[in-house]
Amino acid sequence: MSPSGAALAARTGTRRDRLRAQTLDEIKVTARRLLVAEGPAAVTLRAIAREMGVTAPALYRYVDSHDALVGTLVGDLYGELADALEVARDAEPAGQTGARLMAASRAFRTWSVAHPAEFALLFGTPVPGVALPDAESSSAATEGRRFGQVFASLFAELWATRPFPVPDDADLPASLVDQLVAYRDRLGVDLPVGVLAVFVSCWVRLYGTVTMEVFGHLSFCLDDAGSLFDLQLGDIAQLLGLDPA
Repeated sequence: MSPSGAALAARTGTRRDRLRAQTLDEIKVTARRLLVAEGPAAVTLRAIAREMGVTAPALYRYVDSHDALVGTLVGDLYGELADALEVARDAEPAGQTGARLMAASRAFRTWSVAHPAEFALLFGTPVPGVALPDAESSSAATEGRRFGQVFASLFAELWATRPFPVPDDADLPASLVDQLVAYRDRLGVDLPVGVLAVFVSCWVRLYGTVTMEVFGHLSFCLDDAGSLFDLQLGDIAQLLGLDPA
């Protein structure tokens, strides 16, 4: 797992660097605590400063702006989620791509259900008035890609080692084909459009089920959506030609 700024500075930096890294970590921990306790709108520099017992202007010695702070928090959360997926994936044997994909999928639900406020920040409600940094090198973009790459890499590996049934381009709506071709170009991968269609379909089913559970939209009929998630995961496995077990 990625070390915190304070832990890294403790090994490599000066005393000033260590103090700066420790303060930045405290800022991010405080921001996350506010997010969990009160929601995205509570994550303000003024509120963070009040919790830390400092003035809001003092925080600008450590963060460039409110937007930059939220972007850093988003990057940390994506990194934490990616770590959880990678740990679950790597607990399965290297050659068992299907088992690794299922393990990562279950880890996605486990982390999301355990961290509903953080999930909402990443996949649902943004912080009001905040524009995340759009630079490709930002931590939010970098860690977001790492999270997505866990599923994308496993899916591509599964297709390469044991191809599963995919629709022909002619059987897909032309508008969908055009969009998937553009998506393939952005990814820079050499995969049939039908493979990408199945990938997106599987992700929609996985993400949709988890999102409805996290946001409480299944509470009208289910107290525990774990069995429904397993059912959806079994359907995905069958779609990919895997043993649902």
